[in-house]
Amino acid sequence: MENNNLHPSKKKIINRFSRAIGHTEAIKKMYENDIDCNEVLIQISAVKSALNNIGKIILKEHINHCMIDAYKNNDTEAINILNNSIDKFIK
Repeated sequence: MENNNLHPSKKKIINRFSRAIGHTEAIKKMYENDIDCNEVLIQISAVKSALNNIGKIILKEHINHCMIDAYKNNDTEAINILNNSIDKFIK
């Protein structure tokens, strides 16, 4: 079981994922129903923004909890992994 001390916003993040999934399903239906492409694109932008915000929350928690522990334990590999993840996230 996941330690909620390491992920204090876990429930909030899961709820945000659920909303983004619902929003994405709604966009798919919009497209299936031939809703104006401009409106579909605007809604896609909103989902991308929501996912980026979820990522920022996860990144902050990771830095504030996991990376502090890694620093205390002189775990340089964890820093390398985080740097790689950040590169992929902001790509």
